[in-house]
Amino acid sequence: MTEVRFHVEAGGRLGGRVRVPGDKSISHRSIMLGSLADGVTEVSGFLEGEDSLATLAAFRAMGVAIEGPDEGQLSIHGVGLHGLRRPAEPLYLGNSGTSMRLLAGLLAGQGFDTVLTGDASLSSRPMKRVIDPLTEMGARIDSEPGGTAPLRIHGGQRLHGIHYRLPMASAQVKSCVLLAGLYAEGETCTIEPAPTRDHTERMLAGMGYPVEVEGRTACLSGGGRLRATRIDVPSDISSAAFFLVGASIAAGSDLTLEHVGMNPTRTGVIDILRLMGADIEVSNAREVGGEPVADLRVRSAPLKGIAIPEALVPLAIDEFPALFVAAACAEGETLLTGAEELRVKESDRIQVMADGLQALGIQADPTPDGIRIQGGVLRGGRVASHGDHRIAMAFAMAALRADGPIDIEDCANVNTSFPGFVELAAGAGLKISTLG
Repeated sequence: MTEVRFHVEAGGRLGGRVRVPGDKSISHRSIMLGSLADGVTEVSGFLEGEDSLATLAAFRAMGVAIEGPDEGQLSIHGVGLHGLRRPAEPLYLGNSGTSMRLLAGLLAGQGFDTVLTGDASLSSRPMKRVIDPLTEMGARIDSEPGGTAPLRIHGGQRLHGIHYRLPMASAQVKSCVLLAGLYAEGETCTIEPAPTRDHTERMLAGMGYPVEVEGRTACLSGGGRLRATRIDVPSDISSAAFFLVGASIAAGSDLTLEHVGMNPTRTGVIDILRLMGADIEVSNAREVGGEPVADLRVRSAPLKGIAIPEALVPLAIDEFPALFVAAACAEGETLLTGAEELRVKESDRIQVMADGLQALGIQADPTPDGIRIQGGVLRGGRVASHGDHRIAMAFAMAALRADGPIDIEDCANVNTSFPGFVELAAGAGLKISTLG
C-alpha cells in the first residue's frame, strides 16, 4: 500500500452541512444478506470503502452477480441461502475484521471448503472468539496457533443450534453465531453481557427472516428464507464522530451532519460528548429501511473531563480515538475503564492514542482496560497512526486546537472506512492536505 501522510495546519473551525459516507456495518451486511436472499436487493448509500469492497469481492468470488457500486448504488442478485459456490482461491479480506468474523459464521454451514485471509493487521487479530462458538455448533475451522487467520473452514458439516452466552460484548461475535444459525438445525440464541449494535437482527427481520429479540437475547431457527428488499444505508455515526468532536473543540464552529444513523446501539458517542458538555442538537428524526436516522447540528462548546460510564462503552467502542481527542481538549481529567476491547482493534488503540497524545504534549496514562487523560494544551508534532484509520482521523481533528501543525504517518487505511475524508474535512474547514 502506498505510504500516505496527513499534514494538518493548526487552528480553524468547522462549518456548513456535510454528509459523511454510508455506515460500514450496514454496508457489509447488505452484501452478505442480499447475496443470500431470493431476488434482487437494491442498495443505496453503500460505503465504497476498502473494507466493504472486500466483502463485495468475496461474494462475487462465490458466484454472486453484483452490479455497481455506482455512487453508492448496488444491485445484488441473490442466490438464496444455499446458492453460494466454492471460490477458486482464498478470500482475501484486507483489513476488515467484520468481513472475516461474519463470513466465518456464514461459511461454516456451506457445503464447500474456504480459506479466509487478510493483511498483517487482520492476521494478528483474535479469531478464537468466533472459532469457539462455531466449533460448539459443529463447525470445523483450522487457524494459526493462537487462533489467528488464515482461517480454513471445512464445508459439509452439520450445524446444530446453541444458546451462546457471549463472554464479551461484541456485535461481530453475536452476528457470526446468528448467521451460522441460519444453517443450523434447531434454535440458535445469543445472550450478550451488554447491548451491542443490532444491524444484523434488524436486517434479517427486514428481509422476512423471523428473529426474536428480548432484552439482550436474540434467537432464530435454521431453515428459513431471506427475501430481497431495498436498503438505504444511513451515514456512519462512527465517521460522523470525528466531525462531532472537531466542531465541539474548535471555537466558532457550527456544523450540521446530515442523514446520520441513530441506531440506539450506536449513539454512545453522542451521550458521552453531551456528558462532557457538547452542544449537539438532533433534528429531522425519521426511519429509513428499519434504521433510525437524523441530522446532527454541533456547535463549539467548552468541554469538561468526566468518568465515562462503563454502560456506554459498548455503544461507542469505535469512536474512542475521537473521544480521546475531545478529552485532551477538555478541562480536567477524563477516565475510561472497561474498554480492554480497544487493545485488539486495527491497532492497540489505547496504547497508540496514548503515545500520540503524549507526543502532542498531553498527559495520557494507559491502563489495562482504559486510559486516564488530563486535558491540556495540544502542541503541534508528528504522530504515528500505525495504519489505523480511526487513529489517523482523530489526530487530524486534534489540529483544530493545536498550537502548531500535526503530521500523521501511515494514513492509507483511512480509505477502509472513509473514502474522501480529506476532501470532505477540508471543505468543512479543516486545514488538511495529503503527502505521499
